[in-house]
Amino acid sequence: ELARAKRAKVVLAAPTGRAAKRLAELTGADASTVHRLLELKPGGDAAYDKDRPLDADLVVVDEASMLDLLLANKLVKAVPPGAHLLFVGDVDQLPSVGAGEVLRDLLADRSPIPSVRLTQVFRQAQQSGVVTNAHRINSGQHPVTDGMKDFFLFVEDETEEAGRLTVDVAARRIPARFGLDPRRDIQVLAPMHRGPAGAGTLNGLLQQAITPGRPDLPEKRFGGRVFRVGDKVTQIRNNYEKGENGVFNGTVGVVTSLDSEEQRLTVLTDEDEEVPYDFDELDELAHAYAVTIHRSQGSEYPAVVIPVTTGAWMMLQRNLLYTAVTRAKKLVVLVGSRKAIGQAVR
Repeated sequence: ELARAKRAKVVLAAPTGRAAKRLAELTGADASTVHRLLELKPGGDAAYDKDRPLDADLVVVDEASMLDLLLANKLVKAVPPGAHLLFVGDVDQLPSVGAGEVLRDLLADRSPIPSVRLTQVFRQAQQSGVVTNAHRINSGQHPVTDGMKDFFLFVEDETEEAGRLTVDVAARRIPARFGLDPRRDIQVLAPMHRGPAGAGTLNGLLQQAITPGRPDLPEKRFGGRVFRVGDKVTQIRNNYEKGENGVFNGTVGVVTSLDSEEQRLTVLTDEDEEVPYDFDELDELAHAYAVTIHRSQGSEYPAVVIPVTTGAWMMLQRNLLYTAVTRAKKLVVLVGSRKAIGQAVR
């Protein structure tokens, strides 16, 4: 708003399509992925660079902890002389999948880059257990649950049983206790995709619990998956041709219709847009009852359920658990062993 008041040309971007969509929703302005902003080609060449800079006075990049070195380098080169570049992000979340920790390095003690650290939490009430335990986890302390009304722990040491308990908590207990919709309001966030408490297995179990097959209703089998009306699904790659303004990687929705004769199903996204998919386009969709914590970056949910088990021992790191907990606006439920949680916060 300050930049607009000065008639500055502001460009908004984020590393992922879902984060860009969220940025646009919050600001009421257009936002794109950094790849799309720079018009990056599959080979790595960008249409915008130091010889052909962006038309901007201020470039704002949200979720900057997800930027890797290569992408950040291309972006910096494309910022015109005299313009400003503002990175916004949480350095304590998961770093980029690619090489480098750009945001952390920019915030290092001896970095010449000016920075401001925000300390007021707006996603949840300041006194909430979600906020309290996010701070505890980030400082290496075990989360506390005594007396909490929005942060719970179900102890289960055996990984497979923890997976089943995660399903029961997400599909039955939270909806019954808090009146939340298991598709729209509750998200299971798993440390990894594989294993008995991984996102892959949990998706199958959650589908059985929330959207079981019925002989009188159509379903479509595709690539080892079964799609049904009522399924929670996610777009797994950017498609700029779909929908009104493109459908981005990470967009979540619910299947509202499935027509075997027309060979098409329709998804109502969480932005309330109906998007049709021909059956030969279903490789763009995956079930989203459970997703990995890495995939959840840039998103937020009313409630999250997090299996934390010794089966994911190699993945249990402080920033992983911190990222998962801070996705929640109202409620967090951990399911697993105290030993695994202790490993994660150390």
